[in-house]
Amino acid sequence: MPGSLIIDAHMHLYQTREQGEYNKAGYDVWEYGEHPDVTFSDRSGVPGEALEAMRRSGVSYAIVVNLFATIETGGRLVELLPGAPGGSVDGSSHEIPLGDRLKSFNRWLVELGKVHEELLPFVAIDPWALSPGENQAHLADLVESGGARGVKIHPVIQRFEAADERLSPAFETCAELDLPVVAHAGPSRGSVRFGEPAAFAGVLQRFPRLKLVLAHLGGGAWRDVERFARDFPNAYFDCSEILHWTGAGGGPTPDRLAGLIRDIGASRVLFGSDFPWYDLDTSIEALDRLPLAEEEKAAIAGLNAARLLGISGES
Repeated sequence: MPGSLIIDAHMHLYQTREQGEYNKAGYDVWEYGEHPDVTFSDRSGVPGEALEAMRRSGVSYAIVVNLFATIETGGRLVELLPGAPGGSVDGSSHEIPLGDRLKSFNRWLVELGKVHEELLPFVAIDPWALSPGENQAHLADLVESGGARGVKIHPVIQRFEAADERLSPAFETCAELDLPVVAHAGPSRGSVRFGEPAAFAGVLQRFPRLKLVLAHLGGGAWRDVERFARDFPNAYFDCSEILHWTGAGGGPTPDRLAGLIRDIGASRVLFGSDFPWYDLDTSIEALDRLPLAEEEKAAIAGLNAARLLGISGES
């Protein structure tokens, strides 16, 4: 894969080390089972670390996905994984309304993207923090004045169905403005299946022009991805996280992962690191080890994301 354009399609950033460490500590990767060979990054996810890692690893661009989630406690909503600038990291409630905190977190990211054009902001929407109209208006404003390049949702943590009617106005804006939506995909504990691949069928049925990217190739639900890809040939997938879990009891073998990518079509799969959970260089190495043709690896490494985002396909 030497000389390939590399675009990291799944990166998280935080304003402070404390926020990044809090988010990492609160996120349990359980769905693949045990895998003693997995190496987690010791990075916290502040921008300087990410930019240095990109330079060292030869990554030209990174899609930065904002994760904002709430939970009800004591009869009120509080931020579950604090990330907004100025927020505490102890899970306590805040004086600043959740909607304002969501907007602040998104604006911090798009302002960062203005300074560092290699960072491509994918902003958060949340139906618990903002009304449907407010989410839509906020998104439109970030695109027009802030340079947002897409949207990130995490139905499992944010506790909503992807086809929730409250998200329809924002998805309509995404379809109209050609903004991709990156969605966490994977199983959740218990009977609720907000992140299973099949849970996203209603979104693409309602918005067939929407550029939807299912993250982690379905995560622990990777066996269901091939059928979803067949039913929705316009869907994309990123291979963040799952690259590191090949060989785990609940993960695919390297041969099976490569076969799944070929069954889907390598032109529909994007490379991702899930930084700061995993390092960029080890994620690139994991992709390069897969038994795929060099042209397939080059497409996954960056050419597919470049096409999706309208970026020049030159490294």
